[in-house]
Amino acid sequence: MSSKPWGGRFNERTDISVEAFTSSIQVDKRLYPYDIEGSVAHCRMLAKVGVLTDEESETIVDGLFQIKRELDQDQFDFDDSMEDIHMHIEARLLQLVGKTAQKLHTARSRNDQVALDVRMFLRDATGRIVDGLTALRQTLVDLAEQHTDTVMPGYTHLQRAQPVLLAHHWMAYYEMFTRDAERFDDCLKRTNVMPLGAAALAGTTHPIDRQYTAELLNFPVVTANSLDTVSDRDFIMEFLAAASICMVHFSRLAEELVLWSSTEFSFIQLADAFSTGSSIMPQKKNPDIPELIRGKTGRVVGDLVALITLMKSLPLAYNRDMQEDKPPLFDAVDTVQACIDIVVKMLPTIRVGTETMRRAATRGFLNATDMADYLVGRGMPFRKAHAVVGQAVAHALEQGKELHELTLKELETFSKLIKDDLFDALTLAQMISRRQSAGGTAGDQVRGAIAAAKQRLAQAGAPEAKPKNTKASMR
Repeated sequence: MSSKPWGGRFNERTDISVEAFTSSIQVDKRLYPYDIEGSVAHCRMLAKVGVLTDEESETIVDGLFQIKRELDQDQFDFDDSMEDIHMHIEARLLQLVGKTAQKLHTARSRNDQVALDVRMFLRDATGRIVDGLTALRQTLVDLAEQHTDTVMPGYTHLQRAQPVLLAHHWMAYYEMFTRDAERFDDCLKRTNVMPLGAAALAGTTHPIDRQYTAELLNFPVVTANSLDTVSDRDFIMEFLAAASICMVHFSRLAEELVLWSSTEFSFIQLADAFSTGSSIMPQKKNPDIPELIRGKTGRVVGDLVALITLMKSLPLAYNRDMQEDKPPLFDAVDTVQACIDIVVKMLPTIRVGTETMRRAATRGFLNATDMADYLVGRGMPFRKAHAVVGQAVAHALEQGKELHELTLKELETFSKLIKDDLFDALTLAQMISRRQSAGGTAGDQVRGAIAAAKQRLAQAGAPEAKPKNTKASMR
């Protein structure tokens, strides 16, 4: 007879190669705090409904906390033959408290047990990520506040387009990461649902109290369908989708830091503490941190694709394929958190070449649109104004000049509407200050956006997703 917890109907021992192949303990052992919390809550619920006596419940709970201490102190032995963290804890509990331990698994399955562990893990992880994004957003606001007078070229197609404030550029990333935080907060609502009590797939015949278990574990609601509870991982897919979008934003920021720190741009210098060198070229200072962030983005997007592919054709309910949900989840959580932490430390150390940025904003005909707007203001249709300015740009290119370096006489050949006051409209100060449309780069608009962001961050306080102590974990 097999010695496995499920071995009653088996006559042969499991082959050792099967044990190694099916074992997930090296991956899911990090779930042990949640597995123990969930077991404590389940045990207390069983005592409340009379399935366990109070004495049995306290014996089991004492044993579970002893196991947690062993795990916390790395004094716990792991064995592939016991497959996963649930079976490890159950086997150790049997050693500690004897046959009473065998009653703990009443009215639950590893199917709803692992769903609980993962939801609790992801609830805490989401809270930490949202908190990290709050710190990142504050960092971006601080940078913006330092550069409300720093002018730089804005780009489209990586070609100089129109001048903007560097503060406006930083605040664009603030908006992106704000939406990311909102996405994580929103998917938390579908993660923070208590699955325990669904058992294997059909519920249980025992008189359990799922609401009481949910209360002990700080879940606001319980799952509505036992089949759905154990057979879907859409809450993880949703998290990974949010994580992938967030990492795309990190990657775009990283790409700009790589470009800006190059000699060709020279807009910024990365601190030595956040750069590396070359093993052969002594002069090199490489932006390895931003480059690694770009690379890690592919990992997180891959984690999303891996889980979607894993789940796409599984019949209801639980299938062993779903054991593979945890590697991509854990990888994405760790990667996003690591990127947040390093960027929050790196960004404040960046040195900005303000004069280099300003000089770049004066070259490349960035005031062409403003010249067209000037002509529109004098009654010329925009499409005609666009053509006129295009002709002026072509002439300036032939002369090796910028538009504002042409003489009034030269400019008048393109339109009699052009007067001497055009030159004021073509200055950096005017180009910035006149963009007063809501969300524009005018100084007043940018300072208003910074003030609103600071107020929002101050009001945020403790994000909704912040992890909470559960009643089940209190002694």
